[in-house]
Amino acid sequence: MLQLENLNYASNATVVFQRCSVIFTDLLLVYAVKECCLCRKFFGVDSKRQPPEQSLLKDAGFVVAVLLLGNFGLFLVDHIHFQYNGFLFGVLMLSVARILQGRILESAFWFSVLLNLKHIYIYMAPAYFIFLLKHYCFTQFKNGRVVYSSIQPMRLLQLGLVVAFVFAASFGPFLAMGQLNQVLMRLFPFRRGLCHAYWAPNFWALYNFADKLAALAGTKLQFLDSSVLSKSSMTAGLVQEYSHTVLPSVTPAVTFACTVLSILPSLIHLWIQPSNERTFLRCLVSCAFGSFIFGWHVHEKAILLIIIPLSLLAVGSRADAKVFLLLAFIGHYSLFPLIFTQAETMIKVFMFLFYAMFANASLSTLHKMNPRWCGMPLLNVWELIYIMGIFPLDIYCSLGHRALGLMERLPFVPLMLTSVYCAVGICYAWLRFYKISLSNTTVKIHDE
Repeated sequence: MLQLENLNYASNATVVFQRCSVIFTDLLLVYAVKECCLCRKFFGVDSKRQPPEQSLLKDAGFVVAVLLLGNFGLFLVDHIHFQYNGFLFGVLMLSVARILQGRILESAFWFSVLLNLKHIYIYMAPAYFIFLLKHYCFTQFKNGRVVYSSIQPMRLLQLGLVVAFVFAASFGPFLAMGQLNQVLMRLFPFRRGLCHAYWAPNFWALYNFADKLAALAGTKLQFLDSSVLSKSSMTAGLVQEYSHTVLPSVTPAVTFACTVLSILPSLIHLWIQPSNERTFLRCLVSCAFGSFIFGWHVHEKAILLIIIPLSLLAVGSRADAKVFLLLAFIGHYSLFPLIFTQAETMIKVFMFLFYAMFANASLSTLHKMNPRWCGMPLLNVWELIYIMGIFPLDIYCSLGHRALGLMERLPFVPLMLTSVYCAVGICYAWLRFYKISLSNTTVKIHDE
């Protein structure tokens, strides 16, 4: 198993070891979620006044524990697709829990560890930087803005030393051996192309789709030669660089600029406006949203960077709960193509429906919403119609496309349809969440 040239090695012992290692490392997520659930004031709950006999669906701690530990996306990518995202999100949630508990240096330590475990979390770093700098290194504020003369140099030094220690321990050996450039090249592989083999449902999926439609229209109207369609490789299911046919091709610099511009308003709001743990989490989710919508070569599983921290916000705010419920359906459904074999179809469908139905029932009960729109009071009628659209879409992608005999000629179409359909909903959820995150209103549970 440890021989690099042994590419075809397989054994049941290896499978058992890998599966058990995923389950074991998930214990960190369990501990982190427990720490988050203890921060009941964040959810607007006074434990002294909470009736012990109330329904579990009215218990904020129970709901957030199920939403996090029972997350359908984590189960899909870790326990069926096989990865270690639960462990990584455990480190993230532990860092968030320490912020909710006011243990700032511990939070900085755990987030630094997380960055060195998986660099995809670097998109969340700006929110951490602004919040930790503002609330740990400054002691006086005026109308939410820091009084720069109140800076505490020793605290700034302590914070810097914690972060520097973690990075030195991680990168020090590579630096000493002269291999730092090799590490950086593998951390940021820009030659893999704008999109993954399966387009992540973001803005660039819509951009690719628009380019494909424009190319088809151009050939039909004889503005373009039909040979340009065969040269396009973005629907070939390959991980590589490619050029768009009609629209301008997108470079890493463009995606970086779009990502920065998308998260900048939220960062400025966090810095200049009165802020607390909730505004920090909203900024964190905004950064994850921006990186997912506009990032370079985004993986579909990166949607979990949004859904996992948003689970905490959904329990404490009705407005956040509405966005979360949209993503509980659309964001998780966008992960379906990861598991494409027939053996797991019923498992993923039933677990998806169970999680979405629990999220709807628990959040509706917690926020005291009256039943309407087919039992989904958190969604309006247009959102509900859009959610219902995933069922005929899945039927076509799973059965209809093959039944029509199109798999040989157009094998990428089901993936493209799934990506584009989900991209519309995720971009809508991003815009809706941005409106919430830039609000100056202090939000309390059930009060929206």
